[in-house]
Amino acid sequence: MRALLGGKGTGLAEMVALGVPVPDGFTVTTKACVEAMRADGTWPDGLWEEVCDHVAALERRTGRRLGAGDRPLLVAVRSGAVVSMPGMMDSILNLGMSEPVAVALAAESGDERFAWDSCRRFLQMFGEVVDGVPADVFERIISRSKLDRGARLDTDLTAADLRAVVDAFRAESMTPTDPYEQLRRAIDAVFRSWQNPRARVYRRAHGIADDLGTAVTVQQMVFGNLGDRSATGVAFTRNPATGANELYGEFLPKAQGEDVVAGTRTPQPLAALSGVLPEAFAQLHGTMRALERHYRDVQDIEFTIERGRLFLLQTRSAKRTAQAATRIARELAEEGTITREEAILRVDPGQLDHLLHPRIDDASRGAALAVGLNASPGAAVGAVSLDADDAVRRARAGEAVVLVRWETTPDDIGGVIAAQGVLTAHGGMTSHAAVVARGMGKPCVAGLEDLQIDLDARTIVLAGRVLTEADIVTLDGATGEVFVGALALAPATVNEDLETLCRWADGARILGVRANADTPADAVIARRLGAEGIGLCRTEHMFMADDRLPVVREMILAADVRERERALARLEPMQRDDFIAILTAMSGLPVTIRLLDPPLHEFLPDLVEQSLLVERLQHGGPSAELVRAERLLGRVRRLRESNPMLGTRGCRLGLLYPEIYAMQVRAIVDATVAVRARGGDPQPEILVPLVGFAEELVRMRDLVTGVVDERIAVPIGTMIELPRAAVCADQIAPAADFFSFGTNDLTQTTLGVSRDDAEGAFLAAYVQDGIVPANPFSTIDVDGVGALVRLGLEGGRRARSALRCGVCGEHGGDPASIAFFHEAGLDYVSCSPYRVPIARLAAAQAALRATARP
Repeated sequence: MRALLGGKGTGLAEMVALGVPVPDGFTVTTKACVEAMRADGTWPDGLWEEVCDHVAALERRTGRRLGAGDRPLLVAVRSGAVVSMPGMMDSILNLGMSEPVAVALAAESGDERFAWDSCRRFLQMFGEVVDGVPADVFERIISRSKLDRGARLDTDLTAADLRAVVDAFRAESMTPTDPYEQLRRAIDAVFRSWQNPRARVYRRAHGIADDLGTAVTVQQMVFGNLGDRSATGVAFTRNPATGANELYGEFLPKAQGEDVVAGTRTPQPLAALSGVLPEAFAQLHGTMRALERHYRDVQDIEFTIERGRLFLLQTRSAKRTAQAATRIARELAEEGTITREEAILRVDPGQLDHLLHPRIDDASRGAALAVGLNASPGAAVGAVSLDADDAVRRARAGEAVVLVRWETTPDDIGGVIAAQGVLTAHGGMTSHAAVVARGMGKPCVAGLEDLQIDLDARTIVLAGRVLTEADIVTLDGATGEVFVGALALAPATVNEDLETLCRWADGARILGVRANADTPADAVIARRLGAEGIGLCRTEHMFMADDRLPVVREMILAADVRERERALARLEPMQRDDFIAILTAMSGLPVTIRLLDPPLHEFLPDLVEQSLLVERLQHGGPSAELVRAERLLGRVRRLRESNPMLGTRGCRLGLLYPEIYAMQVRAIVDATVAVRARGGDPQPEILVPLVGFAEELVRMRDLVTGVVDERIAVPIGTMIELPRAAVCADQIAPAADFFSFGTNDLTQTTLGVSRDDAEGAFLAAYVQDGIVPANPFSTIDVDGVGALVRLGLEGGRRARSALRCGVCGEHGGDPASIAFFHEAGLDYVSCSPYRVPIARLAAAQAALRATARP
């Protein structure tokens, strides 16, 4: 009944059935909240009458009256979402309280201080949550009282002090004294808290639907602030940070629940409770073990001890770090508590990013100076570097740098490689900086809109603070946070727990998992992390190295084919050596090599920069350097396109300049022969990019087969990254040995959206406002792009039943997208090396969930 009772209500009901001591109460269902939201806050007919009936029943069971009489009943009104959202919504304790009730409570308990402390707590919570009184209004009153009395802590205030605080609180809020008015307004406030900003942000971050609503639990109060034999705390059945099977938690004597999480007092470690209240501790410890056995998962438990008597207020599956999640899942399976299949399903694949990249040590984390998009996970520390050349130079000198740019381009690849991390003012989660950084395992924070860069002064302004290239910054690519100074880092490790889970996952999944890798180093990392081959090797990245770019530009500037071929002859051995290294690293596994894809202008200088260079040289009079610069400027102008991503690139480039593709194919063939001669087992595959017409692939296949000789047999496939290619896949498939869906460009061309422009301009707002459920460049647009993937699969396999089909876009490492690719019937996914374990686990989960469905 979780969907109706919420997580808290379900846990309480189940604990009652197990005989666990739980305060009496009832739950208002999520359905009531949803209906109230749909009616602009108007409650469903009859709901209030039902609540009053349940209060009357609670009064009969407890022998108390809500907010009245010599034995008053006080209740806690607490939120409880279907999916745990710790701290995101509101609760109110001590409801039913008023000054006369405080007097009665003092007489009944014999503890006047406890009664007035509970009264001030109620007024403070009700005022903040229901009436919207700023929290600092109440805090100033308490602080002033402590200052006047020379008290250090709230607990040092006397009953008389607290009564004076209550009087001051009354003057600041309009809290009603009628307990039923309090109750109705409190439930209404909890309903509304489902829509508060922090809850909405949390739901977006964790993929929780907005229409679930929250349940509201109304429970008899038990008091952890009722004398020396009372306490409150939080306990975990295992360590949620490390996963160790050990006692973990904290408690506070003479306190109520919010004190533990508010940080106003320093809690004590849970183990110390055994020396303070040994009987209650022993009961708690036994109950913790029993609940973990029952739920077969680590539990997060809230408890209160009232005068030595233990009560549990909540139990739920504990939030845990990635390190803890993998260890707990593995150990529970090895203990026989859960199956291996359940262990695979227990770990959130997205969490694994935190394990696979260095991260900021929690002990050194302070307040962030600014927050951008968490484009590539991991942590990086280095001095500010404002251009790629500077980054390369300083890195070669042994200095750690962070590359800071308005946005990155392929020209910056050297700087990206040299830098510890990348920070950009523009671009989004799938911008060039983000994609390249993820592929290299580099932390990246993108789209930091308030970042200003002054290249003339060689400074940046971040959140109003001016930094020079001598200043050190720390990036947290997992959260998007930017810090000034060098924070301590915790090293990334692929531990035995993760390796074991991935090994189990390999036995359960159907989808193959390959890696997008462009360098031998990437290939080695991918193989170590379990990749079953390379699904995309982008040859253009090989052309951007410092020793090659001049030769590439010479090839582009060639006056005729003969001159171009001379330049290509110089590039060919470099390409061959690249392929030898990658094929050696992946010996025995397939390596899909994409022929040159981007437009040629990307290898040339920026038009504005080159124009300024020519102007500067012209002031010095005629020179050979000026002639070269003017020639280069003329070529840049001729190659410049209004929309280069839809211009002369991909197979169009190969058809116009076949000698380029011929050189690359020769390099692949020669590298294959060389690796084989050394005893390796190279398995290259050639991928033709940006095919939209069947005849394009037919001609490209002729070109490739005309170069490949009898020494090797190489599969030839094409990327499906244009809507026309997906729609006409049955026409294209006869000339293809395999399809690779390039979902990055397929998303752009399907939606008519430039990913780099849209993410900074409107996509974030679209996601926030619910126009789209998720960023379509991060998670596949199932209804649009996904429909084209299905269409391409069906058409391709209709023409060639054995056609092998994979995906090589960034979506190949996204767990939600992987679930779709499994359902659609793809053969494999390919992602950046550091996301390979994520893809292995997500593919297994997709297979297990599909099997479990009726």
